Amino acid sequence: MTPKLTNANYIDGYKIEVIFSDGKSAIIDLENELWGEVFEPLKDLARFRKFVVDPELKTIVWPNGADLAPEYLYQHVAA
Repeated sequence: MTPKLTNANYIDGYKIEVIFSDGKSAIIDLENELWGEVFEPLKDLARFRKFVVDPELKTIVWPNGADLAPEYLYQHVAA
C-alpha cells in the first residue's frame, strides 16, 4: 500500500517537493510529464503553481481537474 501524500511544496519551475506519511520526501520535476489535454494548461507556470494536496485523494490536484496518482509520485520518491 502506498503511503499517503501529506504535503507538497512548490520549489521552482516545474519542481515540487512531495512528502509522504512514511517520512520519505523528494523534489520531483514534472516538466516532461505535462502532456495531454488536461495537463497542457499547466505548462503556464502561474497555473502550475496553483496545485494543492487534496485531503480526500491524498495527492496533488489543480483547479482545472488535473491530478497525479499518489503511486506515481511515490515512485519518484522511492527511485
